[in-house]
Amino acid sequence: MAQDVANVARRVNEVVEDGKDHLDLSDCKLISFPDGVFRVLSTAIENIRSITLANNELKALTNKFFSTFVQLRELDLQGNNLSKLPDAVGEMKHLTSINLSQNKLKSFPDRLTEIRTLENINLENNEISDVPVDKLSSMPALKTANVRSNPLEGQLSSVSPLSFELLIDP
Repeated sequence: MAQDVANVARRVNEVVEDGKDHLDLSDCKLISFPDGVFRVLSTAIENIRSITLANNELKALTNKFFSTFVQLRELDLQGNNLSKLPDAVGEMKHLTSINLSQNKLKSFPDRLTEIRTLENINLENNEISDVPVDKLSSMPALKTANVRSNPLEGQLSSVSPLSFELLIDP
């Protein structure tokens, strides 16, 4: 565990010291986003455009995470244990890509449909049974929504024409 903490500290310090725009905390065995990281990153938050938290053990992210990193363009949360997203995710006014594949989401995170800049949503391999195709169709920038490997109910493929590519199991 001490090695994991040191790994997180090293990666965060690199972002601050080198002025990087990407924070990679993947494979760090995180069960939550460490509060201390907010303090250490306080001078660099405005510069961070992408965050990777893939392959951790996250069960939830707080509203504070989303309200702090409002300038993000890309967010990779694949391979965690997330079952929902907080409402503040809808405040991500610059987000273009979010990867939520391989989590425990039981329903489509509706607040994502409020993000007008969102181009790519990856929800592959979750537990989602319903996709709000109408809401997704009203998203101006959306190019791709991947909902493969979910227990989808109903006939999504019969909905047409779509203004984006809906990736579903054949």
